[in-house]
Amino acid sequence: MTTARSPRTPTVAQLRSFLAVAEHRHFREAAAAIGASQPALSGAVAALEEALGAQLVERTTRRVIITPLGERVAGHARRVLSSLQSLTEEVEAARRPFTGVLHLGVIPTVAPYLLPAVLRLVRDSYPELELHVHEERTPSLLEGLAAGRLDVLLLALPAGGSAQTRDIPLFDEDFVLVTPPGHELAGRVDVPRDVLLDLDVLLLEEGHCLRDQALDICREIGAEQSGGSTRAAGLSTLVQLVAGGLGVTLLPATALDVEAGRADRLASVRFAAPAPGRRIGLATRAGSARSADYDRFAAELRRVLRELPVRIVE
Repeated sequence: MTTARSPRTPTVAQLRSFLAVAEHRHFREAAAAIGASQPALSGAVAALEEALGAQLVERTTRRVIITPLGERVAGHARRVLSSLQSLTEEVEAARRPFTGVLHLGVIPTVAPYLLPAVLRLVRDSYPELELHVHEERTPSLLEGLAAGRLDVLLLALPAGGSAQTRDIPLFDEDFVLVTPPGHELAGRVDVPRDVLLDLDVLLLEEGHCLRDQALDICREIGAEQSGGSTRAAGLSTLVQLVAGGLGVTLLPATALDVEAGRADRLASVRFAAPAPGRRIGLATRAGSARSADYDRFAAELRRVLRELPVRIVE
């Protein structure tokens, strides 16, 4: 009589590979996310299934499906990798405070406008810090933070993560309405936000937190929807659509000079106080061994960001 084989302990590489597949639902994208070749990643997932004696992934010609057991294993893998990341952080923090590798995640509507200041700060104040920047949308950043793939995030707050996420506010900034220069509102500085009721406000595509914030503003003033069917993947495209006469859009104040300054066919409109806006800050794992370093980093960021059109939050 044969007996069932007991599961073997998975390796870290196997867990990391499987978690990448579970998050991306695509072997090629998962391999790129963790810097592995696709054959190596596929082999690691297959080895994990063999070690556990269970099927975790259904492979079809069109997509990857995670089995119900695979979803539970992914949750365990996420916690294991997060714990391992915390262990290495604690050792590194004790050995050399805020040095070594730091994976910084940034949302696309922040990266082009704040990264120059962030990179100057790291270069001048933290020369031994090896910074890796990852530009992704908020849901992907939060997944990466929880899994230990990312160390700290720069994004709009509240981050919306789990109870294991800690928000560190940096500043508040206003939204500015961008219109064609001949628009009746062009150049005004005292516009109530309910003017948006009568405007065709162009929005970013699904998945951007700035789109959700714009929709929240529209809902606050009683607009059921905004932006028609036109969507853009980035702020640069939005302002070009406005310059082409397709509508108006909302830009964060930190993006105004970069984006609207590129075209002579745009005008800005300032809202009357209190203007709609957003809060930007850092998000980290609660209880991280680098918590004190992140707090000091945030304090330094507030200092260098004062030159921007923002209100610093101490």
